[in-house]
Amino acid sequence: MDTTVTIMGIVIAIIVAIPIYFSARSSAANKSRILNIKKKFNPNNPQEFDLTETQSNKTLTIDQKNRKFILMNFNPNQQESTYVDLKIVSSCKLVLTTEGASDTIIKIDYEFQDRETSKKITIPFYDFDDDRIKQISAYQDHMFAKKWLKIIQDSI
Repeated sequence: MDTTVTIMGIVIAIIVAIPIYFSARSSAANKSRILNIKKKFNPNNPQEFDLTETQSNKTLTIDQKNRKFILMNFNPNQQESTYVDLKIVSSCKLVLTTEGASDTIIKIDYEFQDRETSKKITIPFYDFDDDRIKQISAYQDHMFAKKWLKIIQDSI
């Protein structure tokens, strides 16, 4: 009886430990990838990006003191990171693209306006075609984009 309980305890411990191990390993890999991207855009002081948040395969980070912003998209279809120097932009807004006459959001972009040339710099944030769980993720990403729009505008 004691041997059976011990074996079951070990099996349960292994069943619990395996997902925790893979989750920790994945988290460490993501942190490392984010740090490498921060180092790419600020090699001397990547820690100056004082605010970083992740949601739905997107990581946004900002250096409020030096006014630098990075949007990292870790979507399996297209992985990219976009850097914006907030010192050279005069404004930022969200551009929502909807499907026909409906309210279904199919695309969310950040649109920055260059201070000197008035040229618009568009950074894609959400694309319906790349989304796996569709409208649930669209709503969450829209709220996340709005929150970060305020942070960006405060830093400009």
